Amino acid sequence: MLALAPRQFDALHLLGVIARQRGDAAGAAALIREALEVDPGQARAHCNLGAALQDLGETETALAGYDQALRLDPRYPLAWDNRGNTLRRLGRLDEALHSYEQALALRHDYQEAWCHRAIVLHDLGRDADAVASAERALLLRPADPEALLALGNALQALERFDEAGAVYQRALAKTPRADIWCAHGSALKKAGALDAALASYEQALALRPDYALAQHYRANTLRALGRRGDAIAAYRAALALGADAAGIGFALAALGEGAMPSSAPQAYVKGLFDGYAGHFDRHLVEVLAYRTPALLDELLRPHVTAADGKGLDEALDLGCGTGLCGTFLRPLARRLTGVDLSARMLDKARATGHYDALACADIVDFLKGQAAARCGLVLAADVFVYLGDLAPVFGEAARALEPGGRFAFSVEALEDVAGTPGGADYAITPSNRFAHALGYVERLAAAHGFVPVAVRQAALRREDGRDVAGHLVLLRRD
Repeated sequence: MLALAPRQFDALHLLGVIARQRGDAAGAAALIREALEVDPGQARAHCNLGAALQDLGETETALAGYDQALRLDPRYPLAWDNRGNTLRRLGRLDEALHSYEQALALRHDYQEAWCHRAIVLHDLGRDADAVASAERALLLRPADPEALLALGNALQALERFDEAGAVYQRALAKTPRADIWCAHGSALKKAGALDAALASYEQALALRPDYALAQHYRANTLRALGRRGDAIAAYRAALALGADAAGIGFALAALGEGAMPSSAPQAYVKGLFDGYAGHFDRHLVEVLAYRTPALLDELLRPHVTAADGKGLDEALDLGCGTGLCGTFLRPLARRLTGVDLSARMLDKARATGHYDALACADIVDFLKGQAAARCGLVLAADVFVYLGDLAPVFGEAARALEPGGRFAFSVEALEDVAGTPGGADYAITPSNRFAHALGYVERLAAAHGFVPVAVRQAALRREDGRDVAGHLVLLRRD
């Protein structure tokens, strides 16, 4: 046809579609652009161009293509769904959800949109809704591996590990893919079935030997099994495949390989708590018997007057998480600000209504932005487990506190960690947390102008059937 009519729109457009189906995304984009020069008013061509550009990694340009398709035809479900996929890749999750729901409003039986909606709901931490959306997709296509994977991931996030494992098995029976084996291994590991988890990761690597995430997770499992040498080798293999260097360096340091880091990697902490937000409070209370907020409340109350009795003007809750400390801090301060790295945790904290302001930030960076001598209280409950070197946060807390202001926090007790070298200020525990020597804390306090008010030993939570020992510390700025 093009030999007879070189600018025939359908021939150019559909040859572009064929090129993409054959794996030639660049050729597809060139042909479809040529077709659009002939007739720029064709919504389907703009949508197909967006798909080719997405294949090429040109995500922002792909989004513009979908937007143009929808300007021409607002009732185009495929363009809405593709737009949602692109927004999800850009991290614009709420907008992505809106796009999927627009697609489903136009076509209620759109199986792919139900599936993609489940994925983004999981990304948003709305896992119960994600389960319902994935189940709707599976009603329309019962053996769809993508919908089964989405359902398994949401169930896993809800800590329904046995159900998640069964769903992954259904998906693997249909399509034995490496990513599904990896997800299956993750559910097994969280359920405590370490040998079975290891076997799943090895299945994933048999299918994709260059699968960095599976090798990283395999290393974590070997470490949990106590196979130190094998874990070190697996971490190094994951690093060679391009896995997260900071996270692996942290894990190797915990095994005594490499220099001790000054803190846990921010991406690791953020990812951990973004994924934890939906069931954080329940897990802490029901599984870990977490008591630190209540213990710090007991420590503080004899020394801090409630706001209605001329108490604190300003209090900072560092690493506030879902706001567990907000309940007892709220009566003590006229203004309460929470700070956390995890946006999803902050969403939960916001819903409590306890905080006047919330900031998504690193705690030291946040403190640096605070006016000097303004706060009456700085509190950090179970936060220093992700920091080794506490000198920066002590220095900034001293600057932010008014004279006589209080600094209250918890640390895990280094003295209780087996195998710790004598004289160490801090070390990484097997749970990937930092423990600190009380003498180190006392030296930092003196160096930064703090006077001890109260120090207590306490069991902060339970882990692997035993109490985790810690110190509760209340200091006053001199």
